[in-house]
Amino acid sequence: MEVYLQQLINGIQYGSIYALIAVGYTMVYGVLRLINFAHGDVYMLGAFVAYYTIILFGLQQHPSVGNFLFVLLVCMLVCAGVGMLIERLAYRPIRNAPRLTALITAIGVSLLLENGGIVVFGADPKYIPTMLESGAAAQGGIYISAGQMTMLVVSVVFMVILRFIVMNTRFGRAMR
Repeated sequence: MEVYLQQLINGIQYGSIYALIAVGYTMVYGVLRLINFAHGDVYMLGAFVAYYTIILFGLQQHPSVGNFLFVLLVCMLVCAGVGMLIERLAYRPIRNAPRLTALITAIGVSLLLENGGIVVFGADPKYIPTMLESGAAAQGGIYISAGQMTMLVVSVVFMVILRFIVMNTRFGRAMR
């Protein structure tokens, strides 16, 4: 029974990450009526940015909440910049083109990011060091790490904030 409960906790943790990605897909489709196949590739880029930021600044030696937030901020800024660049260079010029054109462009941008990632970062897997001090709650053989709790809490907080923005602000009404 402990194994099932542990896997349930692991599934909820990973599911919260997938939920954030799905919210992003939904927002892009809701606003642009475009399935952005490059959306997941921008997340991939964010993971590489996190890895190289940690290595470049030597943060793997000093896990802390501050360092974690620094890496998170760098990743968000880089991914936002890449997203704006993609929109400006790839999607804006074809805004009034047939839907098939936008679909082909989205696939092309996705392939460019994936293969560009292989060329720039290599095809070997990279492992992001733990950025939070190791802490865990264990109860009856069930283990919940500080990282798992952080991912779950951050995901829920971001989804609640996003829902508030979309439902209660002028900017959100414009997006809808």
